[in-house]
This record gives sequence, structure tokens and C-alpha cells, in this order.
Amino acid sequence: MKKGGFLRRELIFVASLFLGMAVVPASAKHSKSDANDKDARWVGTWASSPQLGDARSEPPAPGFTDSTLRQIVHVSIGGKQIRIRFSNAFGTTALTISSAHVAPAAGGSAIKPGSDRPLTFTGQISVIIPPGAPIYSDPLDFDLAPLSDLAVTIHLTGVPDGVTTHPGARATSYLQAGDLVSAADMPAAVRVDHWYFLNGVDVLAKHSAAAAVMLGDSITDGRNSTTNGNGRWPDDLARRLQAKKGTKDVAVLNEGIGGNRLLHDGLGPNALARLDRDVLAQSGARWLIVLEGINDLGTRAGGQERNEQAATVQDIIAAYEQIILRAHVHNIRVYGATIMPCEGSSYFNMDLEADRQSINNWIRTPGHFDVVIDLDAATRDPQKPSHLSAAADSGDHLHPADAGYRIMADAIDLKLFAK
Repeated sequence: MKKGGFLRRELIFVASLFLGMAVVPASAKHSKSDANDKDARWVGTWASSPQLGDARSEPPAPGFTDSTLRQIVHVSIGGKQIRIRFSNAFGTTALTISSAHVAPAAGGSAIKPGSDRPLTFTGQISVIIPPGAPIYSDPLDFDLAPLSDLAVTIHLTGVPDGVTTHPGARATSYLQAGDLVSAADMPAAVRVDHWYFLNGVDVLAKHSAAAAVMLGDSITDGRNSTTNGNGRWPDDLARRLQAKKGTKDVAVLNEGIGGNRLLHDGLGPNALARLDRDVLAQSGARWLIVLEGINDLGTRAGGQERNEQAATVQDIIAAYEQIILRAHVHNIRVYGATIMPCEGSSYFNMDLEADRQSINNWIRTPGHFDVVIDLDAATRDPQKPSHLSAAADSGDHLHPADAGYRIMADAIDLKLFAK
């Protein structure tokens, strides 16, 4: 091996870790159709935003140590090869996964009989993930159908201080003591509606395939949608894309976090802080839809208790400009979604409404975002435009219900994803 070639690989590997990405070393065992195929590329088909676990997202008994965790995710596009990304983003010590398996989900904690496949990591069945790091599995030949449910099962031995989770999964995970990674079902498992350590699923897709990333708060995360119903608006958008011949290879990645804000941390890191990891580092990302800002406006009254500078209209606009600038550097088109109405919710006051209108006017002004997606117009009550429409409102006057999320997805022109 030439010394210069070795040095280049080492520099690429270190740089990828700095950017919040993971690279499978050249020595890893690849499947028959390699990712270096000029007619194929890795594209994310599912993702979730990592957060630091708190008391509300603690794992139930028996806990993680020497336990099996089976998690179900609903993918967007399909493929014949997959790789799985795990994250120890908020761990302050190492995370040890002694084994990991994948299989098509068959309802509840069951998997399709005879379909279970082990994952490897640089050819090994186990992996130790350093504090703060993500790790990809080796590529695996696996027939993943579009819009299907994938079961990812891991046996955990070393659990970090600081658990990386996604509390707003709206999907049930299954936890049971012992090593059950190959079990056809886990009927005795404890159920919990969170994801832990699981961060992404990529597929090897044709070269024209690409991903649309949704950066948002609880509205994008699917608050008040039906658990295990895949009724978030990004899910509905993925179904629409799959139904049209010209957009079947457009993946949808949901990077929503409940309570998220552009400028200050909340239940998760602020949008500016997480942009590199949750958007720019996603495999095959070509488009970004930004639906953020209502929490910046709605939490201003309590910000003084946290020593926060209250977000102004100008601050929020400046945050959008930073997102646009940083995404454009990576050749990602940025679509701005208008902030939806919220009168009747605990957030609402006339100052918030005036600022929401000012921000939406800026979003709609040409020359800022590449495209405007007017979700305000799609979801508001025509007679009372500061309210969500009855068809969209879940009842809390802030979040849509399943039908409202469909209204949002239906308002998006699929021509925006033409390649």
C-alpha cells in the first residue's frame, strides 16, 4: 500500500467523523454489488433526530444492559442493499452493541419467518460506538420494499452514560432481558414508544435517487398522530411520492423534534446547532423543507427564567438565512414552509400573531427560500385565519391530527422534487 494512499484514507475518515458522518473502511467486507457502482448511490430512506434522553424517556425495566431491543421503522424508498446507522451522539461513555439483526416487520414485535439477517461492522458482529459518534453497519444484501416496516433488533451489553433517543417515535419498540436478536416474536417484551440509538437506514439506490429532508418541530415529528399509524405529514408525502412514477426514487427523511426551536435548545438541540448532523450529513440529501419558528415565538414568555434572549422577527429570519446559506453550500435546495396558525392554543397572543404574519410575509417574498410551501394557507380557517381549520386541528389548536397532516402533505407540489 502506498504511504500517500493510506494517509488520504486516514484524513478522509477523520474528516467524516468531524462532520458527524461515518465511513465504512476500505477493509470492510462488502456485498456483491458494491456502493462504488457508478450507477448507484447511498440514499437515506428513514432517519430520526437524536436527542439526549431524560426522565420521561428512560427505558423501562429490565433496562438496556444485557437486553434485546427491537425497533420498528417505516421506510420511504426501497432497495436491494441496506446499511443501518446507530448513534451514541449524547453518550459520554461508549455504547456496545454485541449483535444486531434486521428483518421485515410482521406486526407488533413479530418478524417475517425466515427473514432474519445479521448485521456486521467492518466484518464483526459486534461494535463499540465511541462517545458522541455515529456508526454505520456494513452494507447488507436485503430486499427492502418501499413504504414497508423494518425491524431492527439489537442486543446491548455496554450502555453509555447519557442515552441517545428519539422520544417522539409514535412507534412501539420492544425490550426484553437476554439475547433474543433472532427471535421470531417477543410477546413477553415490555413496550415503549421511543426509539433508542437507532439513527438511520440507507439503501443503495439508482444514481438518480435522492432524499428530501424535513427539518421541523413537533408538527413534523407527528404530535397527535396515531401511534404506529405512520400518519405524520412526511409519511403522507412519502406515500404520494411513491404513487407517482416520476418521484418513486425520492426518499423522505423526518428530522422533526418536539419542542424544537431555531435559536434556543429545548427538548433537543436548536435547529442551527443540529443542521450539520440532521440534514447536511444525510445520505443523498437534495432538498430541505424547513418548518420551524412557532416554538421560538410561543416560548418567549418563559424565556427569562432560562436566561434566554427572546427571539425577534429579525432573529428568526436571520436563522432562516443561515440555514439557506449552509444548505446551498452542499447544493441542497431549501424550501420554506410558512408558520401555521395557533389561536386557541396556550401559545397565542396578538404579538405572536403579528410576528407570525411578518415572518410568513418574508418567507413568501421571492429571493429568500428557493421555493415557498404555504402550509399556513393550506391549514388555516378561511373565516378565522389565525385558527387552524376544523379539518386540520387535532383539538389543541396547535398540532394537526392525522387528517390535518394529510392536508399538509397534499399541499406540497410534487414537481418540486423533479430532478
